[in-house]
Amino acid sequence: MALAFDEYGRPFIILKEQEQKTRLRGIKAQKANISAEKVIARVLRTSLGPKGMDKMLQSPDGNVTITNDGATILEHMDVDNQITKLMVELSRSQDYEIGDGTTGVVVMAGALLEQAERLLERGIHPIRNAEGYEMASRIAVEHLEHIAQKFDFGPINIELLVQTCMTTLSSKIVNRCKRPLAEISVKAVLSVADLERKDVNLDLIKVEGKVGGKLEDTELVYGITVDKDMSHPQMPKKIEDAKIAILTCPFEPPKPKTKHKVDIDTVEKFQTLCQQEQKYFDDMVQKCNDVGATLVICQWGFDDEANHLLMPRNLPAVRWVGGVELELIAIATGGRIVPRFQELTPEKLGRAGLVREKSFGTTKDKMLYIEHCANSRAVTIFIRGGNKMMIEETKRSIHDALCGQESHSQQFYCLWWWISRDFLLNCCRGRCR
Repeated sequence: MALAFDEYGRPFIILKEQEQKTRLRGIKAQKANISAEKVIARVLRTSLGPKGMDKMLQSPDGNVTITNDGATILEHMDVDNQITKLMVELSRSQDYEIGDGTTGVVVMAGALLEQAERLLERGIHPIRNAEGYEMASRIAVEHLEHIAQKFDFGPINIELLVQTCMTTLSSKIVNRCKRPLAEISVKAVLSVADLERKDVNLDLIKVEGKVGGKLEDTELVYGITVDKDMSHPQMPKKIEDAKIAILTCPFEPPKPKTKHKVDIDTVEKFQTLCQQEQKYFDDMVQKCNDVGATLVICQWGFDDEANHLLMPRNLPAVRWVGGVELELIAIATGGRIVPRFQELTPEKLGRAGLVREKSFGTTKDKMLYIEHCANSRAVTIFIRGGNKMMIEETKRSIHDALCGQESHSQQFYCLWWWISRDFLLNCCRGRCR
């Protein structure tokens, strides 16, 4: 490659051996695109099914991910070809709309394109191939509707749903615990589902994980778990019939927005300042007590002075709770998020049957369980595992179990593939005659 200039001084690039470079056209370009997609399908094919193998993916910064989830594998792959990028988008849209079957759609697309390549070699136009696939898909869907069977389920008879989720988890690394995990997933979905409207809000299901313990220790919490503990070690670890004040304002004196300077030259002035700050803290704590709050959950932190005042007044508190967790707590307990102490009223308090602090093993890891809430539709699946890799893969497996029934999806893919292939070949042969 060389840089040259014309008579007007405008630069242009001269590519060496440019006359030897050719652009793929026609059947060659179609075969090149099909070959690129077949490579992606072959990579994912070995991770499909109960005997599928996991893939080990390493990011540029050195992080290692081990998974057999198709969407996760394609997300971590560095692809340049436009067709392979379309496959990534296909898997991503399947994960977004359905939640499961991300590997199957890519493998199926590769199989259909592989058969289409043979038809292209016979001289059949791509438009005819596409029409054949559309006709085959319509026949496959009609046949599926003809052989489909409906079953009734409810909060009590959940065995069929558990069997479906067990099929989903059979191809995952957590297959040794597929029965208890399937039951947890089904109970979580039924807890947040509106069976009359046939609607499920999966945002109400929080999936949390903590390293330690074993996979069998995974549990379903009918409430919210927060990776925090009480702000003071001597505060009660268990609160029954809790009335929770959810605050986004800190336990500290207001700070002026302008630059300021305080000159303290005597002991009396310093004592006056301390008394004023203590009075400010006393007013905030008294305000919480007046409305009947037995637990304070604050988005921001508070210093040791406020912590020292909360302890003798029997007002347990939790600090540095994230905004997303704060919203889930408000939904579960039926409370309102209060931005100012002046707006705190008894009607805005959340209610929970039990709030307890739980320690794990011999370590200092502690979590806060908010259970038996006023609005029990918000639940948490708390995952335990031996390492971080196991936790992350279990989260992806639980996500697939919550979102879709892979057993139904795989039967649909296989049936659609065989019907469409045979019908397509017969259709195209008939048209060629």
